[in-house]
Amino acid sequence: MFKKTKEPQLDMFSSPSGLFSGKSQKIYNNGAAWHNRFRQQVTLRIIESIFKPLYSNDNGTPNASVRILVSMMILKEAEGLSDQKLFENCRFNMLTRSAIGLLNANAPIPADSTYYLFRKRIVDHVNAGNANLLEVAFAQVTKGQCMDFEVSGKRIRMDSKLLGSNIAWLSRYELIHETLRLFYNKVKQSGEIDQATTASLDELLETEGYKVVYACSGEEIKTRLQKLGELIYHLLPLFSNSAAAHYQTLERVFHEQFSVGENKMVIARKNEEITTRSVQSPHDTDCTYRNKDGNKVKGYSINITESCDDEGGLNLIGNVDVRVVSASDLDFFQDATNKVQDAFTSKIEAAHVDGAYHSVDNQRFCKENVIELHLHAITGPKARYNLSFSDDKLSVTDTLTNEMIESKKLTNKEGIVRWRIKTGSDRNGNDYRYFDQKDIDTCLIRRKITETPIEILKKRNNVEATVFQVGYHYPNDKSRYRGLVKHQMWANIRCFWVNFVRILNFILQLNSKIPFFENVRFAQHCATCFYSLFDIVVYLCSYRYPMFQKNKYSCL
Repeated sequence: MFKKTKEPQLDMFSSPSGLFSGKSQKIYNNGAAWHNRFRQQVTLRIIESIFKPLYSNDNGTPNASVRILVSMMILKEAEGLSDQKLFENCRFNMLTRSAIGLLNANAPIPADSTYYLFRKRIVDHVNAGNANLLEVAFAQVTKGQCMDFEVSGKRIRMDSKLLGSNIAWLSRYELIHETLRLFYNKVKQSGEIDQATTASLDELLETEGYKVVYACSGEEIKTRLQKLGELIYHLLPLFSNSAAAHYQTLERVFHEQFSVGENKMVIARKNEEITTRSVQSPHDTDCTYRNKDGNKVKGYSINITESCDDEGGLNLIGNVDVRVVSASDLDFFQDATNKVQDAFTSKIEAAHVDGAYHSVDNQRFCKENVIELHLHAITGPKARYNLSFSDDKLSVTDTLTNEMIESKKLTNKEGIVRWRIKTGSDRNGNDYRYFDQKDIDTCLIRRKITETPIEILKKRNNVEATVFQVGYHYPNDKSRYRGLVKHQMWANIRCFWVNFVRILNFILQLNSKIPFFENVRFAQHCATCFYSLFDIVVYLCSYRYPMFQKNKYSCL
């Protein structure tokens, strides 16, 4: 049953503020210390009612504090702690306890099982087709922070990062072998498999997959692969109506790796027929494969969008989106822009991205929403011909020879307009090159990028540092988690922490910039208050001790 967290009442006997003394007490009570700032800017900002769908409405024991559970998850990823170290800090580290809202030394933390169950409920909630509640909580907290610190978000920038799942790299044979082994171990004792099939499976699966690949030749691997495909084809109909574990994964792997030809003959697909979205591991069926500029990853793509307003101001991450690694960068742009618009206080006027986000749809989206799109590059080689369109005429310049080439406008039966130039690249000098509106637009964009001032181009660069900070604890670009939902949770939790560190540094920076004359004025004000208070005390004491009135400053 869901219950909101009540504000804790300080206990004079168990409050750390009363247990400490001297410098320790001063550090603990310092409002600018990280633990007090974290409690104010993160823990107390978490809206617990967001997580109400995870709990029953009318029965069950009340839940543990949602604020504390979420704060524990953030502090775990803040320093890359193990679960054991996290619970140790929450029990015995007074600063950690203060940060998550446990202000009394005798206040208990949630049980280990409660912490894990809370995470599992978030995952199950998403798998049931609902929103990721941690993402919703991050959006709400960030919106409040932007309002309090006046983060306008008129300019945004975004970049992506590839992150590998916590799985082993499997060859094609190892993938099929391991998937079948997991399924077979669950159904071996069901009695549905005949003795001959059982004997064949025991023989093939007796040796682990990686040992088979290491010891067998290429032809032997092909033979064993064919036998595995035939056995899987025989097993699938036997358990089609059951809820056996790993059945859906086995069925998916079979259709991705094999085809059934005439006479129900199982045939292994060619490597080029297998897509990058195919299953990469039976232990993480969400992750896909991507080769980005030689960086081969089996996992996920993380897209980060943040504000990039004037220098010296506070910039925060407004949205983080996690998808399978085969997702293209340009697919992130519109969703991310719409989501950060809700977080920031002002309308987005400009977006700074690299060439991977460029597409005709994204250009149209920016035009419709009056957003100036600053591209820092465009994918693909530099064009040979420079195009300029005016008065319904296309001017074409060969950048190699600086020669102006005459173009001719053509319209086909469908009404599509193109322009043609004669390149003379064949033997008879009659070869032609055609240009459409897309080529003209691309040329204009390249020219705009060239003419963009360096000060504007530099605004995107710092987002790469943000991407580095979010994935700081995974320098080898491989996470500790499996599954899309868990990676989405991890990304939002890391952005919670990165935003908090920025806020903490921003406040310290503001405090250090207080002008000297303001400090002097404050000291004069304190002195005036002191002497006024002293005069009152002297006035009250003068009735009993007249000496105070005669020489009231003798005691100073």
